[in-house]
Formats: sequence, structure tokens, C-alpha cells
Amino acid sequence: MVSTKLQETFTPMEIEKVSLQFKGSETLSFGCAAVLASETEMAFKQVKCGIQTIKRKGKPVQLNVTLSGHAKTGTIRKIFGLSNEGLKPGVYSYDGDSSSGDFVLTADVIDDFDEVTKIIAFPKCTSETGLQFTVDKTADEFQAVEYSFTAMFTDINGKLRAYVEAFTDEVDEGTLETWHTAFTPELVSATELP
Repeated sequence: MVSTKLQETFTPMEIEKVSLQFKGSETLSFGCAAVLASETEMAFKQVKCGIQTIKRKGKPVQLNVTLSGHAKTGTIRKIFGLSNEGLKPGVYSYDGDSSSGDFVLTADVIDDFDEVTKIIAFPKCTSETGLQFTVDKTADEFQAVEYSFTAMFTDINGKLRAYVEAFTDEVDEGTLETWHTAFTPELVSATELP
């Protein structure tokens, strides 16, 4: 049942069910996600009088997303574009043609205080970095690996959007069931434009 009550507070405490949906491929679970962060990159236009700024307006260009954790092998290969094309079964390579295809990044963000879950989506992402790894045999604990993505704007119901969110009790069951497996702009679009 969809709640009509507005969620007034939300304390993000945990992240779960992180998935990546690559175009033309199955949905991949990220693995163990520890930290998800997003920061908007802005572009500014301004008017100056001499050296002093008298007007300034900013617009978002893209979101820079960082995800830290322990990713599954298949997910890492897909993020960085490793392939076994032309190689024996079980052998993968990173080469000059390796690249991350665009993907949808979704996750559940949980507020344990109010027992509320927010589902989030970055509908059009790409990896910001190439293949990277470190092996440290002196380490007692394996550190989470940081992955950097760019969340670009994509058309959702006639407007460019780079991030979408909803509280689980404020959306219908159909949206909840397909959010992490088959997210599309149509999934979150109103049937009628306002």
C-alpha cells in the first residue's frame, strides 16, 4: 500500500542491495558496499562589474559518485570492460578497447532509527577510472576498494535527470519489484505529464 504521509526526516545509516544494470546485460549485484557518496559538479555563469561579481547562477553538470566496498569479480570485470573475446574460457583481459558501458546504479539506503528505506537510482552512469587494484600482502585487513562513477543526465519524462529517489512506502509494488533489476525512465515516469 502506498503511503500518503510525507517522510519528514531521514537518517541514512546503511546501504544495501547495490546493483548495476548494464544495457543489454543482466543485472549484477555489486557485492559488499560500505560507502556511497555523491557530489554535484556545477558550472557557473556570472556577471562582473570590474573585478566584483554582481550576479552568479549555477547549474548542475553531472554527479560524481563514489562507491567503496568489496565488489564481486563479475561486477569488477563488467565495470572496467574486461573481456574474454578471442581468449580461452576463463581467461579475461583488459586492453585498449576496454571500457565500461553505461549502466544504472541502484541501491537501498536504510534509516534504522525510523525503520525507513529509501530506494535510489543514478539512471545513467559510466566508470570514471580504468582498471585499478592493489595487492598488499602485509595487510591484516583488506581495505574497501573505491570505485568512481559519473552519473550523467538522461531524459526521464521530458526532463533531464541524473538522480531519482523514493521511500519504499510511497511507491507502488511494481516499482519496488523492478527498481533493482529493470530500472528504466518509464518505471518512474508519471503516466500523464503535469
